[in-house]
Amino acid sequence: MTRFIMILGVLSLLMDWYVYQGIKRLTAGWKSVGLRKTVRTLYWVFFIGFILGFAYAIYLRFSEDKSGAFVQWFINAFLTFFVTKLVFMLVLLAEDIYRVIVAATRLATRSGKRAGATKSLFPQRRKVVSQLGLVLAGIPFFSFVYGITKGKYDYRVHRQTLYFDDLPEAFNGFTITQLSDVHSGSFDDAGEVQRGIELAMAQQSDLYVFTGDLVNDHATEIVPYKEMFRRIKAPFGQFSILGNHDYGMYAKWHSDEERENNMTDLQQHHADMDYRLLLDEHVKLEKDGQEIVLLGVENWGKGFIERGDLNKALQGVDANAFKILLSHDPSHWDMVVKNHPTHIHLTLSGHTHGMQFGVETPLFRWSPVQYRYKNWAGVAQENNKMLYVNRGFGFIGFSGRVGIWPEITVLELRKGRG
Repeated sequence: MTRFIMILGVLSLLMDWYVYQGIKRLTAGWKSVGLRKTVRTLYWVFFIGFILGFAYAIYLRFSEDKSGAFVQWFINAFLTFFVTKLVFMLVLLAEDIYRVIVAATRLATRSGKRAGATKSLFPQRRKVVSQLGLVLAGIPFFSFVYGITKGKYDYRVHRQTLYFDDLPEAFNGFTITQLSDVHSGSFDDAGEVQRGIELAMAQQSDLYVFTGDLVNDHATEIVPYKEMFRRIKAPFGQFSILGNHDYGMYAKWHSDEERENNMTDLQQHHADMDYRLLLDEHVKLEKDGQEIVLLGVENWGKGFIERGDLNKALQGVDANAFKILLSHDPSHWDMVVKNHPTHIHLTLSGHTHGMQFGVETPLFRWSPVQYRYKNWAGVAQENNKMLYVNRGFGFIGFSGRVGIWPEITVLELRKGRG
């Protein structure tokens, strides 16, 4: 941990040094020498102090298992400054590449001339470029400020119609509301959470499912919100599964018994909210004499807990039945489900949160999470099997959302090819 903190500190200082080159250019023309020196000095005082504070916050989070407001503030601020400085640096880097090219050209044309002429090889940094960098860096800065203060509760309803040739006729038009990744231990505004729950309730779907990560680590985190989530009802029931965080794998426990008791309490909280927790099992949903099968597995995620047993959940299920699987981590679909000999029509997952940061437009979609997960949000289809990945209802780590807003999914099943 100490080595990690030191490396992060050094990298931060290097970023600060590079950004400082732009700050020097921005302040170079100021008439007041005192003001110029003051601004430059305050720049270093602030960011060196910030790095020391952030290092201490990281130490508390991972060595002392503490994650209060002090720790969260530094994590939020670090990410905000990191992305803001990165944008500013990219603008400076573009200019520096140009300066190097100019210098190389001048050097090539000055061969044989006296050495003193090389002093003017590099053109001076242009103030307008640093000004442009400052303006562009303001975009992510204010986006992060919004994401931290408002965006994390900016709930969006994502509606999707999914078509299946062999959907039982009775379930044509059947609707499912999906929530995922509540992470109740991160909430800091019960009123906003209530608003999101009411939005989910307003969808009046036939079925409600929750696809894991009810808490960050401890079962007690959901207690203040149990009655809120208990209000979500659907004619065909409320069903849930576990996610990687629900196993308490990121917390420090005094004993295995304490960890096991935490899981027992969490399962009871699911029951208290009238959620049927599916642990490598299935249920049949019947309508007008026809049925579909809902399966739920424990967490199976590449690089996380690989506990889910799909074959166990499928025991006793007719191979020709229409099947919907709840599996927290979409890597399960990529590595197991889509190649499984049993045809599972639709898998519902979460887990990725879209990394709570990215850009989504009708023409373009990007998030850093795509370099870890092939399918990180929305619909994917392969081998005549379908996956839907929910972007998450809550947040963790970074207490905010930028561009990837909290999601309430509404899926409508339709018979046909679409």
